[in-house]
Amino acid sequence: MQELSGPVHLGHHRSDLNASLLESLHISPEEFNDFMARLADMKIKNKSLAEISECEGYCQGEIYKWLRTYNGMHGYVSLLICIFGTIANILNIMVLTRKEMAKAPINNILKWLAVADMFVMLEYIPYTSYQYIYMKGDKDLSYGWAVYLLFHMHFTQILHTISIGLTVTLAIWRYVAIRHPNGSCANFLLAHSREAILFPFLISPILCLPTYFVFKVRETHELATDEAMFHVYFDNNSILYRFNFWIHSVIIKLLPCCILTIISLVLMHVLCEASRRRLKLKDYDTTAKYAIQFNLNDQTKSKRRPPRCDRRNDRTTLLLVAVLILFLVTEFPQGLLGLLSGILKKCFFEHCYPPFGEIVDLLALINAAVGFVLYGFMSKQFRTTFRSLFFKRHFGSSEMTRLTRVTTTCV
Repeated sequence: MQELSGPVHLGHHRSDLNASLLESLHISPEEFNDFMARLADMKIKNKSLAEISECEGYCQGEIYKWLRTYNGMHGYVSLLICIFGTIANILNIMVLTRKEMAKAPINNILKWLAVADMFVMLEYIPYTSYQYIYMKGDKDLSYGWAVYLLFHMHFTQILHTISIGLTVTLAIWRYVAIRHPNGSCANFLLAHSREAILFPFLISPILCLPTYFVFKVRETHELATDEAMFHVYFDNNSILYRFNFWIHSVIIKLLPCCILTIISLVLMHVLCEASRRRLKLKDYDTTAKYAIQFNLNDQTKSKRRPPRCDRRNDRTTLLLVAVLILFLVTEFPQGLLGLLSGILKKCFFEHCYPPFGEIVDLLALINAAVGFVLYGFMSKQFRTTFRSLFFKRHFGSSEMTRLTRVTTTCV
């Protein structure tokens, strides 16, 4: 999720002149306050002109205009996705916790991934409802809203990092199950499946530690009314700020994306090999049909048929490849945005990150919401368990018995 930042206001200037000095200069307190307000406005305008000149050329063109147009609809779109995604992830949890599904460690990883995604969306619903729909993009500078924004930043980042860790665990688990199904590494993972799931929940708050010190609630005052205003503040010139961007973009985002890209390519290669094997078997079956006509023994034909669990393993691998590709489409842009913000610093972050931030949020929400759709389309066991859970009267027990004879590597 994108990191939010508040506007940086000038501090409250207080005059050292006393009432007698103002009176001797024939200046009323109202005139003096008006002069100070105009002076502050001039400083702000000069500073804005300097920033525009310095950052000229950043994020212009039709894409930038389109992003600005979408930002006006982001609240309604994200709210619908969050509502659908919350319901979908609840259904995922209900199906994946069934006894016949919980036998597979991969299903347990998918279950906790659904839990993390569900809480991300539940927390995002009040944020987007208030910020984009109720306030319509205006800034709420109250202390309560500033504290909530700070909580929103840390909460979503930690849970999203947990989702990344679980996705990497899922990919590594599938790689080991395919490449070394009977090796010591597979046996070790199988014996420590709970620890493998628990590890992302423990390491994620530690990885996000620099963010806790970079962003904080800051109080400023309105010049004319002396009214207190609160916003989330960060010092973009500090070393800790830049270090946090490198940690967030490289270690939390781009490094897992590189690992998942390599594993996805390996899994796709396995699927291609399986497809070539099936084509060879199909050619063999065609030849065997002609052999049967000449009263030849067709025992070898039955021996060459692929086992049922092998076909189920291929479907499982295809499902996980789809999950990983969707994850990469979501995380790579966000990692690149963070990396460019750390390299190009202030201009890129202030002019380019906010409009792209809503799109990044949208991709992350879609990624968290479509798991139910993917499982339903690509996993027959998931569909079977779902029907047995919600349509018990119309479901045959024989089919459920046949489909639940699974190994620990099948979905």
